[in-house]
Amino acid sequence: MVTLTINGMPVTVEENTTILHAAAKLGIKIPSLCHFELDCFSMEHRMGSCRVCVVEVEGRRNLAPACCTPVVEGMVVNTNSIRAINARRTVVDLILSDHPKDCLTCPVNGNCELQALAGDLKMTKIAYEGEMSSYPMDVSSRSIVRNLDKCIMCRRCETACNDMQTVGVLSGVGRGFEVVVAPTFEKPLSETICVFCGQCVQACPVGALTTCIGVDEVWGVLNDPKKTVIVQTAPAVRVALGEGFGMEPGTISTGKMITALRRLGFKAVFDTDFAADLTIMEETTEFIERVKSGENLPILTSCCPAWVKFFEHQFPDLINIPSSAKSPQQMFGAIAKTYYAKKIGVDPKDLVVVSIMPCLSKKYEADREEFGRDGYRDVDIVLSTRELVYMLEEAGIVFDQLEEGQYDDPLGESTGAGVIFGASGGVLEAALRTAADWLTGEDLAKVDFKAVRGMQGIKEATVKVGDLEVRAAVSSGLGNARKLLESIRAGTSSYHIIEIMACPGGCINGGGQPFIGGDTRILEKRMKAIYKADTGLPLRKSHQNPSIQTLYKEFLGEPGSHLAHELLHTGYTKRADE
Repeated sequence: MVTLTINGMPVTVEENTTILHAAAKLGIKIPSLCHFELDCFSMEHRMGSCRVCVVEVEGRRNLAPACCTPVVEGMVVNTNSIRAINARRTVVDLILSDHPKDCLTCPVNGNCELQALAGDLKMTKIAYEGEMSSYPMDVSSRSIVRNLDKCIMCRRCETACNDMQTVGVLSGVGRGFEVVVAPTFEKPLSETICVFCGQCVQACPVGALTTCIGVDEVWGVLNDPKKTVIVQTAPAVRVALGEGFGMEPGTISTGKMITALRRLGFKAVFDTDFAADLTIMEETTEFIERVKSGENLPILTSCCPAWVKFFEHQFPDLINIPSSAKSPQQMFGAIAKTYYAKKIGVDPKDLVVVSIMPCLSKKYEADREEFGRDGYRDVDIVLSTRELVYMLEEAGIVFDQLEEGQYDDPLGESTGAGVIFGASGGVLEAALRTAADWLTGEDLAKVDFKAVRGMQGIKEATVKVGDLEVRAAVSSGLGNARKLLESIRAGTSSYHIIEIMACPGGCINGGGQPFIGGDTRILEKRMKAIYKADTGLPLRKSHQNPSIQTLYKEFLGEPGSHLAHELLHTGYTKRADE
């Protein structure tokens, strides 16, 4: 332990603690921009690049960046000396001098850390006027917009992309006034190995990385009398949407969300959890077939499009291992444009499927060439959770005062197994619930496989299913996925099944969710809410969903049938690694 003095107050902390964290223990807030951490994932970005957090340390000639300066015994720190305050103001003045002044129309207005910092420091004027850097805006992808005019070189996105996700797209490019964080040769994102997970967007403190906004497109189809517009909502959205309206993180707002979507004008409101149950039917069938044959193991879940693109680029030699099952979003679209369209007598070309997703990569996924047929897409438009907040605010809907609504039939009925897809470990647990019943021929009472739950980056479990001991692993965050994939490549893996989600913590931490500002307690509350929603449902196994049983009886035949493969399964593409 180390004892030091900050602003005249003694404090004792563990060695290697930074001044920033030591000050926080005393209730002293040192402003910062580049510092970012997700403590439950052991990720911290503390490069000291912005210099906003500089403080005066007795005996040192230069000011010290608090975010990356470790404490030492007897250190005396002053966080609010006139020297430190003047330096801090000058740094922020210089950042603002090269930053666009379009706060009113910026997508992160109200969620911008630079905007908040300028407010805290009462920056009422721009001290330095002069040349400003200018770059073409990158709107090449369907998922992420890059506006480098707003980049402040904090490099938080670089840490998220390279260290946490190990994708390796972003790095410092250029020198001096022209330096910026961008892909190699400043390529547009669509021409890189970016997986569009959106963790760079979550990490960005300003508006340099934002979501491609599809709200206007949705308003357009809702007001087109020739179109029948339906919507599906992903499991993780219901435990985060309320945050956009000031509700407590982890509030389950399913009923209010359904009512809100009806008021927007959607013809029917359905649940992606229904398609998650459908995914389990197909994926578990595939899993059992592979276990019995002993081939292509371990099977890897395929619900996450960012992870799918990751292995297509970086592990193409393992392309036969992931499950061929489509994601719940795409399964829903395929069933909606075939089974449901026929039921309601609508031409699939006139049926518009809108998805509300926690994930920015879902926008990319819906646009993949293979997910459509006969001239129409399975999923037409994808909105993130944040975009739905924008749309409801624009419509003047007072969310917290809405009555509770119910999903429509037949694509709105789901089980607890479907809702836990929103949390890391949920897809695997849902598969185990069905596999256990199918392999034993019994309706087993035990449905909680808690060993695969939690926020850890890699979780391992051996689960007894009948006579089979299933060796399973769960990975959240692509950096952790890389470790598991490299063990498979090296032949040292002994797993039967692995669940992989690109975002740390799973879909609850998707790139399109309300910003958490590094507060991982919010993620823990969202995860707790997911499992609360699971236990609150009468049915908790996918194969027991009556609407799923009817779908197979009336339309698909059985899991793994020819029609099921045609509509619900896909193939993968070996992509360039750069």
